[in-house]
Amino acid sequence: MSLAPRAVLVHRTTEYEELVARHGTHGQAAFFLRSRGRDIEEIADRHRRTRGALAEVTSAIPLTWRQARVERADLDRFLFAPEDVVVVVGQDGLVANVAKYLSGQPVLGFDSDPGRNPGVLVRHRPADAAKLLPSAATAGTDELTMVEAVADDTQRLVALNEIYLGAAGHQTARYRLGLDDDGGVVEAQASSGVIVGTGTGATGWLRSVWQERGGQLRLPTPSEERLLWFVREAWPSPATGTSLVAGELSGPGRLRVTVESERLIAFGDGMETDAVELTWGQSVQVGVCGDRLLLAG
Repeated sequence: MSLAPRAVLVHRTTEYEELVARHGTHGQAAFFLRSRGRDIEEIADRHRRTRGALAEVTSAIPLTWRQARVERADLDRFLFAPEDVVVVVGQDGLVANVAKYLSGQPVLGFDSDPGRNPGVLVRHRPADAAKLLPSAATAGTDELTMVEAVADDTQRLVALNEIYLGAAGHQTARYRLGLDDDGGVVEAQASSGVIVGTGTGATGWLRSVWQERGGQLRLPTPSEERLLWFVREAWPSPATGTSLVAGELSGPGRLRVTVESERLIAFGDGMETDAVELTWGQSVQVGVCGDRLLLAG
């Protein structure tokens, strides 16, 4: 007998909840913000809208379905099952945060604060949940390209928007960089790190770097099996070069980075707490991921 779908509601702690947790009470949090020229009511209103959206979506889950709930900070400890339908209530970035932990489960995104979020990945309003959820397990989805980094010790990292490789903090990253299909050309570099991004990421951090470089490369679309990569602030010196600072990866193409620092990290979609750690002499390959995010339209 097949199991009924399980709706996994993904959300994150609101700014209001974080403030109250830090300061103890609503009143103390309000006093703290007033001393800095801010009003807590604006933040409290957003909190109420977010919690209202979460309650509205939860109430729309079919009665025959099982339910689970996971906060953003706990995603790396949550075990998703094949029959899950992942229901994200929040901002676009929350879909990217959960994408790396999935393996073919459909994702349905609900915008908890319409007008404040772009709505690229959280495409639906909470009021539409009752209509959308019953067919979410079988409805059509858009297959969004993801990026992966695989280290020589089998550590693997997947992201929906982008992967960053560099030093933790603001130190200079030192490494050797090359493309697997470039005849073995490798360049020693010292920089602020390397970003490899997808078409979905082309609406965020990747786009800002792309614009800074003059927009000469064509940005990929979210479903296109093509990535762009950029080296941030490469430093020329007698020992390091700046000739390999941007390009694209498609199909089996891979960017290879060999560490020449005591410690570098790779993390995806801004989640630095869930990073791959690399040490001197290790190498990592970055390219198009074989998995896709299945996002309900």
